Amino acid sequence: MTSPDLYFIKQQFTLGAYPALLSISLPDDSSPDYIPTLLYKVRAHLALGDNTAALALLPTDTENITLRAAAALARGEQGLETLRDLCVEIEADEDSEEWEKETVQVLAATAFIRAGEIEEALETLRGEGKIEHALLSQVYLSLARPALAQKVLAPALKANPDALVLQLAESAISLVTGSQGTSGKAVVRILRGELSPAQSDLEEAESILSRAKCEQGSSDMLVAMVVAAGLSAKKGEADQLWSRLLKQHPSHPLVADIGAKELLFDECASKFEVPPRAVAVA
Repeated sequence: MTSPDLYFIKQQFTLGAYPALLSISLPDDSSPDYIPTLLYKVRAHLALGDNTAALALLPTDTENITLRAAAALARGEQGLETLRDLCVEIEADEDSEEWEKETVQVLAATAFIRAGEIEEALETLRGEGKIEHALLSQVYLSLARPALAQKVLAPALKANPDALVLQLAESAISLVTGSQGTSGKAVVRILRGELSPAQSDLEEAESILSRAKCEQGSSDMLVAMVVAAGLSAKKGEADQLWSRLLKQHPSHPLVADIGAKELLFDECASKFEVPPRAVAVA
């Protein structure tokens, strides 16, 4: 079972909050979360284009296959052959965990896509993991095959309707095809400017998450509701939702970020001297 801390890190990575991930401290190296957290930090550096920093985080003598795959991805085209070997190795390893197989295949496919080896990427993404299905659907979408992308994504989405990575993949397909799926509707509607229906979807989702006591999911949904209300120019409603966020989730990254900006503004404002009022001279 994924720990709450690792769940939050995965969600941040899926949402593209890479700078926030880089500020997260690594757990003790004896923790089961150590390697997955290290991988997400490395992948955040890679997503930001800083391959040197990614390699600096990785131990050079590691035997862990997922860390070796991340290092190979960081080396660009020089690491392609290594990734091919690692894919074969992990397929033959009956003791490896599913998340390890999924991670190696996704990292390898990412490298193949970057190198223009699309067919090899498609062949690599043959697992049953959520991330593999999401990435495979986006590869087909990039090839102007939205119907095939939807066909690949549908079974995974049916089995895991609440998986954020699948919802985002579905939203991307919906933006291309003009259709709306069963999940991720609020994202699509906000991007289209359909703010009132988006708010209804978000309120329903937030209610479900609250009843399920999903703390991190509830806070992220409340943030989305603040954004939707703000874009709708409903200042009173946006202020009420923001007050709820401050009270219920004071440690949320957005709250911390806005708080820091408020302090910076007050500091700058205190240093600003209002010039004397101009007096007309006859």
